[in-house]
Amino acid sequence: MAQHERLVIIGSGPAGYTAGIYAARADLAPLIVEGMQPGGQLTITSEVENYPGFPEGILGPELMEKLKKQAERFGARFAMGDVSRVDFARRPFEIWQEDHLTTADAVIVATGASAKWLGIPSEKLYRGRGVSACATCDGFFFRGAEVAVVGGGDTALEEATFLGKYATKVYVIHRREALRASKIMRDKARKNPKIEFVWNALVDEVLGNGKAVTGLRLKSTTDGTTRELPVKGLFLGIGHEPNTSLFAGQLEMNEVGYLNVKSPSTRTSVEGVFAAGDVADPSYRQAVSAAGSGCIAAIDAERYLGEHATENHGT
Repeated sequence: MAQHERLVIIGSGPAGYTAGIYAARADLAPLIVEGMQPGGQLTITSEVENYPGFPEGILGPELMEKLKKQAERFGARFAMGDVSRVDFARRPFEIWQEDHLTTADAVIVATGASAKWLGIPSEKLYRGRGVSACATCDGFFFRGAEVAVVGGGDTALEEATFLGKYATKVYVIHRREALRASKIMRDKARKNPKIEFVWNALVDEVLGNGKAVTGLRLKSTTDGTTRELPVKGLFLGIGHEPNTSLFAGQLEMNEVGYLNVKSPSTRTSVEGVFAAGDVADPSYRQAVSAAGSGCIAAIDAERYLGEHATENHGT
């Protein structure tokens, strides 16, 4: 038997939990499908210093736990595990977790985005201890240090330029000797005295003392030779991937997979389905902006459900 809900929220980062808080306060009793990593990307972030209301900073997992408890306090409910497929062509909408079916009158998609990583074991070992995919989040910790950014597109140069506010030197490591970034970003980076380019190189290994990053082993893409670069931090600037493969063919997306919304609302291409957080945000990807869009999505969903009460099973 299918379990029917007025509102299902898919995803449990700042967007999903904030949507849950607002929807629960509106007496919608939302079901939040948390995924296999409840709390999203912030659960692998050590210190969050730029979330309003926490002047001393807060650990990422602790912030997510507080948001979850707040949603729970108002009546949100939670389901562990990933959604395996959805059908937004039917009404009520169908959300499957393997063989368990939940139907819903409205859905908020808050599945987030994932940073692209290099895929080497040492990178994972030092994630949160010198390896980061967010300069805006973590750049402050590297004041007065030398750091490196991997990548050759706009993302990498934006990260490098931002890090230049704190670091004494920022190495931009690129596998080729020509950048993919836009001309305006290339020119800006080249004029920055703190940025130095390392061409035709890959990060072969992240070096450290077990507690923090001490340097990188770089491998030449031209002759295979290696050398060490002493830095305190490594930032990944090779982009993010929105977690939207589940919705391919169901919701309209841009060319790289971010969900299209009818701004200033969070409405997607399917009436009754809303998108919040990084899944629809290729530009900012901050916890506070994700939380804000979660609030908007919940209000949009509440209004939609109010307008369609009679056709949605009289709810």
